[in-house]
Amino acid sequence: MAFLRGAFLPLFLHIFLLNRSVWGKVELTMNDNLEVYLGDPAEIPCHYSFTGVNEEPSFVIIQWFVRSAGNGSRMRIFYSDINQQIVDNNTDYSDRMEVTSDQRGNTLLIQNIQLSDEKEFFCEVNGQEAGNAERKTHLRVFAPPEAPEIEGIPNGISVTNMMPSKVASCEVRKGFPKPNITWYKDNEPLMPQVGQVNVIILVTREPRGFYSVQSTLEYRILKEDKDSHFSCEVSFSVPGAIRTRMSQSINVTVHYPTTMMELWKDSPQGLVKEGDTVELRCQGDGNPPPIFIFSKEQEPDAPLESRGDVLILPSVSRKDSGIYQCRVLDSAGQTEIKEEVTLTVHYLDPAVVVPKELEYMDKGENLVASCNALSSLKTVTMWYKEGKQVGHGNTLHLNDATYETSGRYVCEVTVPSLPSLHTNGSVNIIVQGGPQLAGMEDEVQLEEVAGHTLNLSCEARGHPLPSITWSITGSQNWQEVMSKANDHMTHSMVSVKINSDVSAVCNASNNQGTEVKVFSIKAIPRVTRTAPFSPVEGSGVIIVVIILCLLLLAFLGSVVYFLHKKGKIPCGRSGKQEITKEKPTKDDIVVEMKNNPKSEDAVLLKAVNGEKKGPNDQVTVVVSEYTCRKRGKAKPRNHSNKHL
Repeated sequence: MAFLRGAFLPLFLHIFLLNRSVWGKVELTMNDNLEVYLGDPAEIPCHYSFTGVNEEPSFVIIQWFVRSAGNGSRMRIFYSDINQQIVDNNTDYSDRMEVTSDQRGNTLLIQNIQLSDEKEFFCEVNGQEAGNAERKTHLRVFAPPEAPEIEGIPNGISVTNMMPSKVASCEVRKGFPKPNITWYKDNEPLMPQVGQVNVIILVTREPRGFYSVQSTLEYRILKEDKDSHFSCEVSFSVPGAIRTRMSQSINVTVHYPTTMMELWKDSPQGLVKEGDTVELRCQGDGNPPPIFIFSKEQEPDAPLESRGDVLILPSVSRKDSGIYQCRVLDSAGQTEIKEEVTLTVHYLDPAVVVPKELEYMDKGENLVASCNALSSLKTVTMWYKEGKQVGHGNTLHLNDATYETSGRYVCEVTVPSLPSLHTNGSVNIIVQGGPQLAGMEDEVQLEEVAGHTLNLSCEARGHPLPSITWSITGSQNWQEVMSKANDHMTHSMVSVKINSDVSAVCNASNNQGTEVKVFSIKAIPRVTRTAPFSPVEGSGVIIVVIILCLLLLAFLGSVVYFLHKKGKIPCGRSGKQEITKEKPTKDDIVVEMKNNPKSEDAVLLKAVNGEKKGPNDQVTVVVSEYTCRKRGKAKPRNHSNKHL
């Protein structure tokens, strides 16, 4: 009976309360859905009101239940009435939930929402005679996933594959609810297409409830895709919205055969000359780059050693000119495609000068010299002598040769279109003939003071080099002081003492002839001149002497005065100095120092001119005697002056 009573009592109460509900009605207000982020709190309000009754019931029972989505059973987590509030024990919410009440209803607050909290929460209100009612709210939990990670295949993809090949994989982890992945090529979405695009999705549910999604893209690669970029985008739900996040983009290595080739001269730039190092570079449009085979058209079966796509020809010569080929072989070893380029090596042979090296000419003779150099390009020829241009073109005309014509002539051959290509040659011209003395006159007239020495110079040109000899009459005192010679000239100098009229003959001779030059020197007698006395000049000398004496005596007076002021000269004394002259002079100077009422150190100088003095005459310098006073200035006393 106890068992039956325990089993049927809740049913009886339910029927009783159901019957009582006809007397009134309970109205509940709840949100159908509530969306929150993982870890945030969730507030589920439950508002109720009563209708059909005169007054609100005094005894109201409120209960909260939870039920997992898709599961029919539910579990109570909270109970309250007018007397008590009970949080059910041993549930997932015992430590995280709280219910607050007000006049309009109550609110269920759950802290630190977890993924497992995505369930249906029921609010049941029983107002006894006012009736009962219940509503539910579906709690949804959101966890944004990590950034998507994309990874391409390490090896390239060949365009020869006729079926879609794996291009890349994209993975996103720790998201809730399950995120979605979309593929893009060059920012355009890729939709699954038979034989072209295929996407494989793998979804994993982690123990904590998170979703991880891995997507693999299979795509039929074409040659045009060698520059394409692939990326993946993940879309995921958040409270009230859907968000997306794009991965990095990757480029896929595409393998395709070579269909076109290009062969060109990579180095040097411009024209090629003998001695240059030439680099020929071959490039094809295939990937990976094929193996290039270089050869010369004249010898196609003799491959040239190369470094990958570069053929190096060191220090080329004209025989290296020709047509060079670059070939690509397929897997069967047959020629698939080839390209060729023409190489021209330009040259300039050494210059050939006619006449060669050394050529003799007679004075007055004409000569035509030529200079030629074989070249693959147009040349320009210039002639130079001692650094100065003397001709233009392949020939040089030397007319009416003189000794100035002698010298080394250099022809320089250059290539204007290739300046680094140049050569030169030379010829040494020697004009031979009799001596030719420098100067236009055969006889030179000179004058020189007797007793002086005169230098005579003579220069002679000619080939063979002439020798110079001197013949001098009228002077026995002469000598050759200088004699030198170079390839074209002889130079001699003699020093002659002139005592009387002299005739000097310079004789230049070689096996071609003789030439002379005469120097006629007239001796001029030496005249002794006595310069007359100039009164003006004499007076100037006397004035200078007087000025110097005045300056000296002024200095001595200053010294005496200074010594007197310092007490170095005893008071009550007078001093005299006598200067005795060994010989009498025309002018005598008497210097006297006297005191002046206005100045104690005034000096009087007197010069006496025109008086004859004896051998013992003196010049007396009289220094006025001063007497000393206590704490006063010195008082001068007069003395007599002695004059010579």
